[in-house]
Amino acid sequence: MRFFYVLWKIWFSFWFVLTFLILYPLFYLCFISKKIDRAYKLKILWAYFPCYFSGLFPKVIYSKKFKWPKKAVIVANHSSYLDIAFVPFYCKHTAIFMGKHELLKVPLFKNFFKYMDIPVNRKSISDAHRAYVRAAEELRKNRNIIIFPEGTISPEGKLKPFKDGAFRLAIQEKAPIIPVVYKENWKYLQNGGFLKSRAHGGRPKIFIGEPIVTKFMNEKDADVIKEQIRNFMLKKLEESQWK
Repeated sequence: MRFFYVLWKIWFSFWFVLTFLILYPLFYLCFISKKIDRAYKLKILWAYFPCYFSGLFPKVIYSKKFKWPKKAVIVANHSSYLDIAFVPFYCKHTAIFMGKHELLKVPLFKNFFKYMDIPVNRKSISDAHRAYVRAAEELRKNRNIIIFPEGTISPEGKLKPFKDGAFRLAIQEKAPIIPVVYKENWKYLQNGGFLKSRAHGGRPKIFIGEPIVTKFMNEKDADVIKEQIRNFMLKKLEESQWK
């Protein structure tokens, strides 16, 4: 079975890198001309090719259909690198990622975090604050900010404790919070070693909760809304079927 896992990863990686290299000149032009919204449209296009060619067909399920707000803080559970790749399948309006600063050292993602997305060095209070300020600025430009409040990948989908930043940011900027739950992405591309972890195609499910209005909240509400959303995600993850 591991042989097929590795084979699938090679195939997925091939399409991921190939389509990136084809689109990279366009990405770079967007970066240097500061056309971030256009760069995100390219990201949407890029997301489809490696997923579809590798047999991944995400199914997006809404708790209730809604008009996507002009700006929002998207919070999602984090169990696989697919969590990032699947964002363009449900978010068509520019989304800026907040991610660990080590991604600046990865050639494939370096320029995204240099020109578009927001690297966060949690070991430095000043750097973390600058990232927070930058995220607030992006919200004021009517863009989405996507944050994985666990702060790291859970290898088997078990929800870890949440950090406060996403919820304080949303309340400060009066931006709605949109909770996103990935059902079992870790089963489709598991973190934990190229030769050991599982990987295959299929139909991963993504559940989009209703936007939570923060207009009338203050900083004291951050912990309450954090636990409310975490409990919502726990409940959805425990459900055997999603409709």
